[in-house]
Amino acid sequence: MLSRSFGRLRPNVVRPLRQSALIGQAQGRKLSTLNKLEPKDVEHFATILPKTSILSTLPPIHGSADDLDPFNSDWMGKYVGQSQCVLKPRTTEEVSKIMKWCWERRIPVVPQGGNTGLVGGSVPIGSEVILNLSNMNKIRKFDPISGILVCDAGCILESLSEFLAPHKHIMPLDLGAKGSCQIGGNVSTNAGGLRLLRYGSLHGTVLGLEVVLPDGRVMDQLTTLRKDNTVYQAAKQHLSEIISAFEYFDRQSYNLVSGHTGAKALEDSEIGDSQAFVLIETSGGDANHDEEKVNNLLEALYGGADGEEALINSGTLSQSAPQFASLWAFREGIAEAAGKSGKVYKYDISVPVSEFVNTTNRVRERVGHKVKEVVGYGHVGDGNLHINVIAETYTKEIEELLEPFIYEVVASHRGSISAEHGIGKMKPQHLHYSKDAVSIDLMKKIKQLFDERGIMNPGKVVPM
Repeated sequence: MLSRSFGRLRPNVVRPLRQSALIGQAQGRKLSTLNKLEPKDVEHFATILPKTSILSTLPPIHGSADDLDPFNSDWMGKYVGQSQCVLKPRTTEEVSKIMKWCWERRIPVVPQGGNTGLVGGSVPIGSEVILNLSNMNKIRKFDPISGILVCDAGCILESLSEFLAPHKHIMPLDLGAKGSCQIGGNVSTNAGGLRLLRYGSLHGTVLGLEVVLPDGRVMDQLTTLRKDNTVYQAAKQHLSEIISAFEYFDRQSYNLVSGHTGAKALEDSEIGDSQAFVLIETSGGDANHDEEKVNNLLEALYGGADGEEALINSGTLSQSAPQFASLWAFREGIAEAAGKSGKVYKYDISVPVSEFVNTTNRVRERVGHKVKEVVGYGHVGDGNLHINVIAETYTKEIEELLEPFIYEVVASHRGSISAEHGIGKMKPQHLHYSKDAVSIDLMKKIKQLFDERGIMNPGKVVPM
């Protein structure tokens, strides 16, 4: 109950508080290089936002200073600013237009979420424009299978928890201020909260961001690749905390390893016409409990007793350390078997798990008549697909058939051209297929910041 009241139990304050004045003097040198807000700026903001989304004491709004008090002070009343304008955009486009204007006019801006911080980070030092994100509170989409939520920065943490509850999911973060704090502020401070030991810090659960830069450019890195399929959903549901690995490989990969080693994980009669295999590993602390979970999973995958459709044809459960190792040898032996079979074009990409088969098949259709084999395998947990194209020799013809075709397929799924192998010498010219121009420009600036003379590993990663 108390957390819901943070926004309302704001102590009365008198403007300006002396501590705020002292902070303003300490930062005065920086603020003096910037411009103060003028009526013409507010007029321009009114062309971007409806007047109901603007609070200002300046014309043409002519609001009351009292209306700005809750935004000019933190909830403790310790830090107080003198902003004359609060803007409440609803969309990324509106934020972009506002920031572009302020950048060109050199007007300082303070972004503000729920304003529940304790260090004065979300209130003005002086008279900066306050960009309040409370109206950006839409939940864009939620995938109950993968557990991925896409939402605006202004969504209140408790509202997100309440939205997820009927879907049997929870937010990885819980705070005392959950009734007022917003997810954008939580992410910016990397909040730990009450569930830190179970889920880690918040940055570890953020898959992507859509960012408006100070100059108004939008950097779109809103990646949501951990899309899952039905078998993975069943595995997560039944194994939950004991699942430690979930690997995929196609029939061609299995045949390649089997032909190279002479080994078989299953009898041919059991495999039948199966076109893909998954390898699941569990790591629990209670053998009886873990065995019960695995048995429940197998029952569900085989169709159970209620007439559900079977999701697998057959399978085997390791009963000893040697059998455990032999099953892993199939997955781990794919790259070696490919290398022994010819010259390999290797592609390490991220696409939705539901597209693993389709992506591999598209490559197979593209170059199958020119090469010996195309195999696909990878990590289901993070959408990382490895495609190995095996040829007699490396040729320009095959390379031109593959590139940029594979990267175009990746881009169509908003994936990554490099999931875990890096960019190196091979991919700088293809980086734009998974990073927008704004992101690449920032990567270059970071590179120049640490290596202004370009002496460190030149020609790699970032196209300079």
